[in-house]
Amino acid sequence: MPGEIFTLPPVGVQTRWASPENPRALGGHGGRANGGRKGAPNVPLRAGESLTLAHEPSGSGTIRRIWMTVSDRSPAVLRGVRVDFFWDGTDQPAVSAPMGDFFGIGLGRAAPFENVFFSNTEGKGFNTCLPMPFRDGMRLVITNETDRDIAMLFYDVDYTIGDMHGPDTLYLHAHFRRENPTTLQRDYEILPAVSGRGRFLGANIGVIPNRGDYLRTWWGEGEVKIYLDGDTDFPTLCGTGAEDYVGAAWGLGAFAHRYQGCPLADDEESLYCFYRYHVPDPIYFREGIRVAVQQIGHAGGEGLRRLQDDAKPIVVAGAGRVAVDYSRASASGILFERQDDWSSCAYFYLDRPNNDLPPLAPRAERVAGL
Repeated sequence: MPGEIFTLPPVGVQTRWASPENPRALGGHGGRANGGRKGAPNVPLRAGESLTLAHEPSGSGTIRRIWMTVSDRSPAVLRGVRVDFFWDGTDQPAVSAPMGDFFGIGLGRAAPFENVFFSNTEGKGFNTCLPMPFRDGMRLVITNETDRDIAMLFYDVDYTIGDMHGPDTLYLHAHFRRENPTTLQRDYEILPAVSGRGRFLGANIGVIPNRGDYLRTWWGEGEVKIYLDGDTDFPTLCGTGAEDYVGAAWGLGAFAHRYQGCPLADDEESLYCFYRYHVPDPIYFREGIRVAVQQIGHAGGEGLRRLQDDAKPIVVAGAGRVAVDYSRASASGILFERQDDWSSCAYFYLDRPNNDLPPLAPRAERVAGL
């Protein structure tokens, strides 16, 4: 068994919980409201309001677990409420993402799942056990950027203080982005270029295929490409297809495994959310990293016939912009370039508490069409 479970830590390491019953996580200050009889289990989060979930102004520590839930779990809230985490007194958040996406829930659709870092119990409780070390203070903030008041926000931020972190300890970062639609023949960036030393943990990804233009043909033939330490035109790491990246094959259905899964696969509504976390297969970088995925689709059989009947001007997958010649299409079908609605939250550890990534997009861009 791991020694940490049955041995005491060094003297000075203490456990703290920040919650509505003890928002400052002070020793001996929990549960004082209503004479100690459950007087403050939750707080409101009004439209436009920001709330500090946890704050240690100085000193080292490690966030061990975060749980929260809200009384309104609509797509407008899961994408419209944002979380920002700051390490070591910096004014730029290392984690900046919509609440739902940070907790592994894409497209604002809560679905039950469990994996190594995140879980959603019955589609209602949002949990993460990602370790988040800090050396000189931390601050976790949640902001309601929607136009509706949230009557009840429940949360626990469980952490230790006094942890001694060595020089190789990295800081957690998370970055959300969306492109709707993606650009023809330009790979969607799951994680734009980041410089420094660190480890890429993976991402949860949401896709809404362009229903009209491609008549419900398969959208996920694009390869995941990971550019490491000075890679330019071609990556060091390259996968095969989107479903292959998350350990599935021949299309994508709903499943949830420890390191890879697809909590949402709705063929009728054309909504897909999937994840991959690189724990047994670590991805390290010493100079920098960039992670992208191609937008390439496949059509064969009846799908190909429908495209041909509709005379869709589809571009062949490959260099240049060559239109598909349906008269020469093989029996196995065609690979073609697509433009769909992609969004993602990428997670990585970095050797500094800030990064050079763009700020979180405005709420209107995040929630459009959901």
